[in-house]
Amino acid sequence: MFEKVLIANRGEIALRIIRALRELGIGSVAVYSRADADALHVKFADEAVCIGPPPSAQSYLNIPALISAAEITRADAVHPGYGFLSENAEFAEVCEKCQIRWIGPQSQLMRMMGDKVRARAAMEEAGVPVLPGTGPLESEREVRAAAERIGFPVILKASAGGGGRGMKIVEEADHLVSSWNTARHEAEVSFGSSAVYMERYIRRPRHVEVQVVGDGHGNYTHLGERECSIQRRHQKLIEEAPSPALDEVTRERLTSSAVKAIQTLGYENAGTLEFLLDEDGSFYFMEMNTRLQVEHPVTELVTGVDLVREQVRIAAGERLSFQGTRRPRGHAIEIRVNAEDPVSFAPSPGTITGLNIPGGLGVRVDTHVYEGCVVPPHYDSLLAKLIVHDNNRELAIRRGLRCLDEFVIEGIKSNIAFHQRLLRDSRFMAGKIHTGFIAELNALEPA
Repeated sequence: MFEKVLIANRGEIALRIIRALRELGIGSVAVYSRADADALHVKFADEAVCIGPPPSAQSYLNIPALISAAEITRADAVHPGYGFLSENAEFAEVCEKCQIRWIGPQSQLMRMMGDKVRARAAMEEAGVPVLPGTGPLESEREVRAAAERIGFPVILKASAGGGGRGMKIVEEADHLVSSWNTARHEAEVSFGSSAVYMERYIRRPRHVEVQVVGDGHGNYTHLGERECSIQRRHQKLIEEAPSPALDEVTRERLTSSAVKAIQTLGYENAGTLEFLLDEDGSFYFMEMNTRLQVEHPVTELVTGVDLVREQVRIAAGERLSFQGTRRPRGHAIEIRVNAEDPVSFAPSPGTITGLNIPGGLGVRVDTHVYEGCVVPPHYDSLLAKLIVHDNNRELAIRRGLRCLDEFVIEGIKSNIAFHQRLLRDSRFMAGKIHTGFIAELNALEPA
């Protein structure tokens, strides 16, 4: 087992990893930018190293600074958390060359899954359903021919990226070529590659993902699925487990496909396969995240498995701590509380002057904020993850609403009021949701 692990991240996920390391008896090293000098992950780690000024490119995305911090503190391994460099194959490779263990999957698989076209091909080879689509499109002629073969509507996607950048939905032929050119430009600016491919576009899909895990001893399994359809501009806001949309037959097909995929790849450590679920129950591979997900706590609450602990143990060469699959117990919902205006969603940095965090049975709050702390403008707006668990979905929603009523953040704006409106919506309560649900909800809201 490792003696010391460097956490190449900040905020609540850095704290989450520190806690798991402490329970395993492993020393922790925090890194921080000058904007985060007073952050809780800095205070609670066994050691802390400043790696640069506030901009991410000069601190949390600075690979030489991170490697130097690991070498200076003699860390055995690096845990990347999520975001920043967590899916950067180059960072994983540099760690490997410096004989620092990467707490995540093999770098070559990270590189493969980071290329959406190669990932599609790998899933097809493993027998996982994928949408009708193409490889990178090189010319206007190829674009037109592909759209004619697939049929409108289609969606154009950046091969090297995600998060909605380099993505265009095209409803008719007149806008096809101009959308392709725009998508290529966005992809080049965002990801350094103009490669764009095409898929059939599904209207009103659900976004369902499967948590998978494999060790270096031939053990591959899943920890159930998560419903992630509540999104704004392709960014998730609420996640839950299990999905209210799946019957047992579809659930078995979905999770079996995911396990078959990682078994075919020989994938080690935790990962997530994301799928689009059509209204007829068909599902299609969308992408794979080769890291810990923001929403991993809902899986932990319904399965009782500590995913961060499993990640560390697998990276250290140990076997999975459990056998087979875990059936979900009850229902869990995660609500992302962000520093943003609840109407315009504009970021709201500043100083938190008052704070009350909810609690009680079946309540978990993963957060890095405290009364008097400064929320800097340089990073993601996530303040806290409110995770609730109860015997069924209806009770979990009620518990979530009770907790949102207790959650007080003063000094800056937050999206708590938005979440209260969302959870009280009759369609959400009935589980009748899809990836465009928030856009529809906002369109129905009186001006």
